[in-house]
Amino acid sequence: MLHFVLETTKHFLQYADYIDAMNTVHSLPCLNLSQSDACESPAPDQAPDGAAVLIRTLLDLGADTVFGYPGGAVLPLYDALYAEPRLRHVLVRHEQAAVHAAQGYARTTGRPGIVFVTSGPGSNTTTGLLDAMSDSVPVICISGQVATAVIGTDAFQECDALGISRTITKWNVQVRDADAMEATVRKAWGMATEGRPGPVLIDVPKDIQLTPVTDQAPAAFSFSERSAPCGIKVSGRIADAAEAIRVVQRPIFYGGGGLINSGVDACERFRQLVERSGAPCTLTLMGLGAFPASSPQWLGMLGMHGKLEANLAMHHADLVICVGARFDDRVTSRLDDFCPEAKIIHIDIDPASIHKIVHADIPIVGDCADALGQLLEHFIQTPVDALRLEGWWSRIETWRQQQSLAFDDTAASIAPQALMRSLQQQLESRDAIVSTDVGQHQMLAAQHLKFENPMRWLTSGGAGTMGYGLPASIGAQIAHPDKTVVCVTGDASILMNIQELSTAMQHRTPVKVVLRNNGYMGMVRQWQELIHGSRYSHSYTEALPDFVAVARGFGWQARSVSRREELDTAIAECLASPGAFFLDVHVNAEANCFPMIPAGAGHHEVNLGPR
Repeated sequence: MLHFVLETTKHFLQYADYIDAMNTVHSLPCLNLSQSDACESPAPDQAPDGAAVLIRTLLDLGADTVFGYPGGAVLPLYDALYAEPRLRHVLVRHEQAAVHAAQGYARTTGRPGIVFVTSGPGSNTTTGLLDAMSDSVPVICISGQVATAVIGTDAFQECDALGISRTITKWNVQVRDADAMEATVRKAWGMATEGRPGPVLIDVPKDIQLTPVTDQAPAAFSFSERSAPCGIKVSGRIADAAEAIRVVQRPIFYGGGGLINSGVDACERFRQLVERSGAPCTLTLMGLGAFPASSPQWLGMLGMHGKLEANLAMHHADLVICVGARFDDRVTSRLDDFCPEAKIIHIDIDPASIHKIVHADIPIVGDCADALGQLLEHFIQTPVDALRLEGWWSRIETWRQQQSLAFDDTAASIAPQALMRSLQQQLESRDAIVSTDVGQHQMLAAQHLKFENPMRWLTSGGAGTMGYGLPASIGAQIAHPDKTVVCVTGDASILMNIQELSTAMQHRTPVKVVLRNNGYMGMVRQWQELIHGSRYSHSYTEALPDFVAVARGFGWQARSVSRREELDTAIAECLASPGAFFLDVHVNAEANCFPMIPAGAGHHEVNLGPR
């Protein structure tokens, strides 16, 4: 009992010290925090405080939207936001969702997604920051922190935000001087966008947010909008790459998310280069849309669930031109059997990615747009002889004829592939943005949906984050209010962040959710069937809610469909809805996603499933 009293007294005194620090720091004119945790705004003739300068700097850099959730340690920033109508705030229902929504905004605009969260539980952003780091998405997360005087005392909602986020951000910093606020925000913007994009975190103690900024001279620190850290390493290697493409017999272009990060110009130059070379092209999961799916040179996605022709072309190629991809293990599979006969050209903005997984015979470090522009010049000046590739294309055509995405479309039940095919047919004229969660539905969407342009496909690749899809679609819809935005999800994934149905309603985002409902964690169940002897350990959900009732409870329009003959009509109703619509599609529960490269196999060992 005595120990309990002593511990309680200690924590009470620590909290009292925290209150005292917040009332006295810098002699600011604050109300007694025992009565209110708010502070008076400075008079109009006073110098702006750190919070006001932070917001002013974001606006100056071009920010127009922020996703966030307020709390005690970040209230001064929200108070400054109250008086600034130029910066739209999207109130999410969970901090993880704030980062995913910011990712959706960033990946469809090319601008950093901005996040405001508080201290302590505000570090729920961890999953989102990891996701942004894995997929090279520019996000600036600004977290509140307890007052500097009580940092390290286990004060109420104190959290080591820097320690937690250090390995999942490109850069993180705690602001200890209000006069450094503008320079810090400008540096964060540059760090998030320059080179290989990624997330950064600025941790701002509450007293620093309230401290008047005395030095308002323009910050000397600035970044260019987009530049490569090293430029093109050796211009002569561009000529070497061009010559290699010109003379080989079995080339293939392999593009990734770095193409999309580099911008529309990079994707257009990539398209022109592929067309002029006459070679086939494949893309990673993150690169979909960087090359038009309608092109006869498009082989589809490669990798674990990629198309047969894409994987076999990679395996038998004599030259792989990798642009903006990092040879992820879901692409390479067994490394000692990856492209055994091919030389590798690797173009990437991140020097650390060169030779990291696969040795590059011709490495080129630089922004994809710049490198592709230089490479394209060689083919504009001297056209390539595409006739030499006739034998290569003839071989590829034999693989195409196996129709690796074929499935049994019967009236007995809705095949998940039929769902994706029907969705694709009705999206063709809409130039829609599609987000997904993670699992079988994600791979099926990547296989069957077709994208003609970049920045239309949002998914979690490197981290594989369930719960990504709905908030990402909301962020994309905020950025593009006039576009059709569809979230393709699964019953396990949607439950991860289903509270964001409320966010969509509050901010009037007419997102369409298409739920592939099979009652399982689909990809987990598939692996358990194929690899673990059909021992379905905890992959079946026995207590799924009535999703239609839940969605309607949040104010969404909703319907359920389980009959194949009703599927097309249901999707049409969903897409035609002027507001948010939730379509619950009950599919064949035991259907698997093929093709699939088994773990530890090579690209030539593709499992096409039951045929």
